[in-house]
Amino acid sequence: MPNKREFKKYADALGASVVEEMMIAYYNVEGADRKAIGDAVGKVLAAIEDAKNKSNVYFDKGAKAFRGDMKEYAKEKRAFFRALFNKIENDFNDQINAAIKEFNAALPESVKRAQKEAVAE
Repeated sequence: MPNKREFKKYADALGASVVEEMMIAYYNVEGADRKAIGDAVGKVLAAIEDAKNKSNVYFDKGAKAFRGDMKEYAKEKRAFFRALFNKIENDFNDQINAAIKEFNAALPESVKRAQKEAVAE
């Protein structure tokens, strides 16, 4: 992710679309386990909050730590944030995927078969 603002927008957009699809199934799919879907929605919302909170980090070194070498400072700062946001994004995606697995387990078999047939066409 290039910067904090774009990462937070990404987390919000991805999480909102996943929650939206889960809520559509919650209200419209007969035989779905609503408690499990509600738990999955909660996990997605928690993942969004966790990712956004973890992204509120600042580079802890100033330019003086690099003896005034601004190129080295900029290089280290860029590497720090790249590594940080890659880790946060991977953790966020893992949490979202776990919630989606829980959501998929809550759907009845007839819906799963219908979705597989729709994809196969």
